Amino acid sequence: MSIAELFTPERILLEPECSSKKRALETLAELLASGDDGPGTGATFEALSAREKLGSTGLGHGIAIPHGRLGELNDPRVAVLRLDRGVDFDAMDHEPVDILIGLLVPEAATSEHLDLLAQLARGISQPDTIASLRRAADTRGLEGALRAAFASG
Repeated sequence: MSIAELFTPERILLEPECSSKKRALETLAELLASGDDGPGTGATFEALSAREKLGSTGLGHGIAIPHGRLGELNDPRVAVLRLDRGVDFDAMDHEPVDILIGLLVPEAATSEHLDLLAQLARGISQPDTIASLRRAADTRGLEGALRAAFASG
């Protein structure tokens, strides 16, 4: 599965105000949990938080990829949150994070989880990609930049 297939406008948000890492994770959990067949926001937040307790998912350059697994989830899903001002995310480079790409996969999808994470990490490692995500004026533009960046899977 290509990560590009998982981007949906309903799970992309440009957020002008976010006060903390916790609030960013809560917002990302709300996006990931949205939809009729979605897991609850609380369970989603707990899955993301449990992973963060193992070590920050802040990659550097203002990017974080919070991720987790949930038993009640049938298919992988991705959500994207872009903040106007970054928040402290305990990233390795100590830079604030303003682009969060959340990944949630079914509990048993270990290899798919790793493959999707690898796709995200490869795609987001390009400076041009990061710049295009920051330049997007609205949700539609951000979705287009994401699809272009990750089209090759």
